[in-house]
Amino acid sequence: MTALVEPDVRRWESWAAMIQDFGDVAQMHGSGHWHLEGPPVPTRAGCEAFVLMTELTAPADPDGTRVPSTYFWITAGDGGWDDEVVGFVHLRHHLNDHLLVHGGHLGYAVRPSARRRGHATAALALGLQAAARLGVEQALLTCEAGNEPSRRTIERNGGVFEDETAEGLLRFWVPTAS
Repeated sequence: MTALVEPDVRRWESWAAMIQDFGDVAQMHGSGHWHLEGPPVPTRAGCEAFVLMTELTAPADPDGTRVPSTYFWITAGDGGWDDEVVGFVHLRHHLNDHLLVHGGHLGYAVRPSARRRGHATAALALGLQAAARLGVEQALLTCEAGNEPSRRTIERNGGVFEDETAEGLLRFWVPTAS
């Protein structure tokens, strides 16, 4: 089973193990931009900084790339406190010109040790349900042209290929209601 949960410092140990599994990255590919100074630190304080970042509702960035959004953590289980944190979902509430080409409504990432277990497909389905609750009828998702696992995840959730950008991103529209 897979669940989406709100980021919460009480899950810091599982979050820290996930961060270590991903490695030393300042921005997790597929999970949206993290507005942190450098990579997340796999400590309780690092988790606190990450959770604070997810709660900020700042206005759009000067370059127009940031829009209101919701961050989720993916857990292996039903969302209980002892469930392992296995990834991220980032839901952007609407699109701007930048996101229409480069990001889409939803981004997701599953830690390397938890891949190939169905978490990405299930988490994306849950993210689409959350988008529907916001009034998004069709969600845009993108993935790199060579990222076959992500492409299959999008297609398993009903994604319809639209085009490939000049930067090599595949764009799909996915209905949010089944």
